[in-house]
Amino acid sequence: MLRNVKVYSTPTCPYCKMAKKFFQENNISFEDIDVSINQTAASEMINKSGQMGVPVIEIDGKIIIGFNKPEIKTILGLQ
Repeated sequence: MLRNVKVYSTPTCPYCKMAKKFFQENNISFEDIDVSINQTAASEMINKSGQMGVPVIEIDGKIIIGFNKPEIKTILGLQ
């Protein structure tokens, strides 16, 4: 099943790296959005999540704050 996955992240964030690695290991394609250099995307992330911190993960329009692995697995139907 094709999912629309976005990871709002920064290059120095360890949880962002863990989230991206998790998606790669599970063969889930995602759009990596670097909010440290993209101010428009940073504003979009804050508007969607109410959060300034990263990662903010969006899966099919559902917002997940931080690398919440159990919630991500539930949304994606992974065991």
